[in-house]
Amino acid sequence: MSWLDGADDELDEQYDEADFRTRPNPKANRPRTKRRPAHADAHIARVLGVDRGRYTVLIDEDGPDERTTLAVRARELRRQPIVTGDRARVVGDVSGGEGTLGRIVGIEPRTTLLRRSADDTDQVERIVVANADQMVIVVAAADPEPRPRLVDRYLIAALDAGIHPLLVVTKTDLADPAEFLAHFEGVDDLDVLMSGRGRMPVDDLGAKLVGHASVFVGHSGVGKSTLVNALVPTAARATGHVNEVTGRGRHTSSSTVSLRYLGAEGRGWVIDTPGVRSFGLGHVKPENILAAFTDLAAVAEECPRGCTHLPDAPDCAIVEAVADGRLGDRGAARLDSLQRLLSTFA
Repeated sequence: MSWLDGADDELDEQYDEADFRTRPNPKANRPRTKRRPAHADAHIARVLGVDRGRYTVLIDEDGPDERTTLAVRARELRRQPIVTGDRARVVGDVSGGEGTLGRIVGIEPRTTLLRRSADDTDQVERIVVANADQMVIVVAAADPEPRPRLVDRYLIAALDAGIHPLLVVTKTDLADPAEFLAHFEGVDDLDVLMSGRGRMPVDDLGAKLVGHASVFVGHSGVGKSTLVNALVPTAARATGHVNEVTGRGRHTSSSTVSLRYLGAEGRGWVIDTPGVRSFGLGHVKPENILAAFTDLAAVAEECPRGCTHLPDAPDCAIVEAVADGRLGDRGAARLDSLQRLLSTFA
């Protein structure tokens, strides 16, 4: 045995494998887990709007320390849509001071979801707003001409989401909306308000906004932003005019935003949305469309099982009722509107 062998034995006595040390690496040595922090200290906040990945949220709503602040979404929510009206759980610096930024770590269960798709064949839904319980459909009596079938689509989307609809007709000094309104005589529980000659139904409509989160929808150029500004003077929503050649309005509101309504009778929320020229219903089940035509739905109970209610449907009770004149003068127009919508799913 050489003197080197003796040296090795002496080293073995002094050091053991357990004495081996590596450079600390917390990330590499931390056990992987799907468990997320509970965030028991999170604040429940209302999402008022979103702009380029930054969410404006309202902390301590109606409380003594009510304030707005900015927040970003947490990494674990990268696949979770966060929209105006959501009730979010926010942590971090929520003081609302300049340069502060909170973090959204969760979304409370939603009561309603108003959705639309790009067109009727698109199954990808786009969430317009969350937790609204009322829809204010704004339409002009003229300039631009009213579009009954677009209003039908709004009604279907509202009823599918469990949202109560209201109808506001503007510019009634330019045309009589009676013929247009007759199209919706069969829709139950549809309140209608009208304005004209520069007068907005601020008091009447405001009374219906108290205690509700109301989403405003409408075709570009119908006066929706003007109405919102009259209800919420601090809104400063951009307004535009209708092109005299095309009859189309210019998109003025470019984003969805929640604005607080402060009326003599109480508070509410006005949720303004960008004007649209189409409202796809690709996400709506065809059987739910009939619910928007309550007068026709009652007759449809006599239809054969599986009836499509389309023109070629055999023994359709609705078609027969219209042919017999039992649904009045507007029955044919109502049926035509229903069939146009149903045909997109045929």
